Amino acid sequence: MTDFFAREIILENQRARLEPLTKEHYPGLWLVAQQREIWEFTSAKVNNEDDFKKYFYQAIEERKNALSYPFAIYDKQANRYAGSTRFGNISFEHKRLEIGWTWYHPDLQRTGLNRACKFLLLCYGFEELALKRIELKTASTNDKSRTAIAKIGAMQEGLLRKHMINEDGSSRDSVLFSIIDEEWPGIKKTIFAGY
Repeated sequence: MTDFFAREIILENQRARLEPLTKEHYPGLWLVAQQREIWEFTSAKVNNEDDFKKYFYQAIEERKNALSYPFAIYDKQANRYAGSTRFGNISFEHKRLEIGWTWYHPDLQRTGLNRACKFLLLCYGFEELALKRIELKTASTNDKSRTAIAKIGAMQEGLLRKHMINEDGSSRDSVLFSIIDEEWPGIKKTIFAGY
């Protein structure tokens, strides 16, 4: 799957369009990233434009270095860029990856946008890439994210204690969730009915 990172993957449904992250997305996403509450539970601490610039261009470099595949999220209903997400921790050998590094403008949270985006990513992972496992992680203290992940049918597998060091030097416990290939058809038919 060495060509995976070279692909121009655009995923789209009636609500959202996920576009490969490029430098052209910077102005629209910087407008979103200025909402400080986005970064409360993330390992990256974005307090100013320099922090965001580092975060943004690191994501682009990760794709160039075949480490992750970042997307810009366009909300078709709101008619604006809404945030970003990625495929990361990719192991084609073991047929798994992680969906994460996801953030949205606070005004667009709990509006159905996240579910629309997760549907696109899960479909691509299970149906195009033939993965056996898709993982999602969040900070143990991020109740909103934990609830959202559970609502899309992911199974909580456990707590990873002192799993990460945040950019500010603090330790983060992470909660690990997954969906496996056998579960996907049922989740698609029930939780994502209508997509």
